Amino acid sequence: MTFDELNSQYDKLQVKYGAKELDPIYGDGCRRNPDICFVFMNPTARNIASHKTWKGPKAPWVGIKNAWDLFYRLDLIPKDTYQEIRSKKGNEWTEEFASEVYNEVKKHHYFITNLGKCSQVDARALPDSVFEQYLFLFEKEISLINPKVIILFGNQVSSVFLREKISVSKSRKQCYLREINKKVYPCYPVFYPVGNGRFNIDKAVEDIKWIREHALEKENIK
Repeated sequence: MTFDELNSQYDKLQVKYGAKELDPIYGDGCRRNPDICFVFMNPTARNIASHKTWKGPKAPWVGIKNAWDLFYRLDLIPKDTYQEIRSKKGNEWTEEFASEVYNEVKKHHYFITNLGKCSQVDARALPDSVFEQYLFLFEKEISLINPKVIILFGNQVSSVFLREKISVSKSRKQCYLREINKKVYPCYPVFYPVGNGRFNIDKAVEDIKWIREHALEKENIK
């Protein structure tokens, strides 16, 4: 399966589970063997890439500041790019600027995605049953990009993907193994660092730095 084929399937799920007036948001960044795949929940209309008039990358966190605070604190986006993100209102992002931001994501060897690709009009919680509808395709996505480490943000994403009840507060710096297509991927649940979980960003930064230092060294990619 190619990315185009995968995304066409995500388009069909948007009709079933997302807002009809919005487009789904796909994963983007380093698409081949990234150091880390960061997995968030699902997009909302605040991401201007979900609007049907948008012709740039349909990528996570376009026009939204908070997530980039995390990546800047992890030294995964340069200061000048981060400052420009902070200075722009959401509707001031251009398609060209979004491409520039994601070129930096590629250069820093990480991939950003959501477990659920269905864009919603707001940030209300989705039931597990919706995320579970994405698991088959999400596994295809993981196989395509082949990340060295997977970081799962929040209890719900971690529990659905790992297929067991996860409490992030009790699983800090703990590795879970998930086999996909005969390959085992090391996965780490981490506190959700944006939105209602923003007060946990310090813990998320601490844990991801630890994961990069220990897990990536173990994978011989430092």
